[in-house]
Amino acid sequence: MKFLISITILIFLQACTQKHQPIKITSMENKEAKNNPYYSRTDTTKLNISNNEWKKVLIPDLYAVARESATERAFTGKYNEFDEVGDYYCAVCGNHLFRSTSKFASSCGWPSFFEADKNGVYYKRDQSYGMDRVEVLCKRCDSHLGHVFDDGPKPTGLRYCMNSISLEFVAVSQK
Repeated sequence: MKFLISITILIFLQACTQKHQPIKITSMENKEAKNNPYYSRTDTTKLNISNNEWKKVLIPDLYAVARESATERAFTGKYNEFDEVGDYYCAVCGNHLFRSTSKFASSCGWPSFFEADKNGVYYKRDQSYGMDRVEVLCKRCDSHLGHVFDDGPKPTGLRYCMNSISLEFVAVSQK
């Protein structure tokens, strides 16, 4: 019985907790950005948009993750096993977040990075679900991106465990 409880707790602690199960999106193109008046890869002005307004602009799965801190199911995100050269931006507002050179295969089920753009993200303590974690949010629009853990590779030792749906990838060839 103790073994079963220990395994259950271990599984719970290893996964980022989820409230919703967003649908896997297979296309790399952020088609929703075309209908989002707040989306820009060049404007870094801080946004102060209500969740009611975001709900009108964002698709339901992105809204659930970005605005309600949901988590997509492990191993379902479009960037989990993705290895192209380019940059990652916030799917909500277009803010720069990560470079592909900081992405690594963590096998945790979500795209992982060892370094974030210091001008792109900020951090908040998250004690939900009985865990003590560090939430990663977009510095421009305050959207939930995922969590950061201290079990990553050198040089930082960090693992930014991100939701694919919160990210938009732009290849070097598309810039």
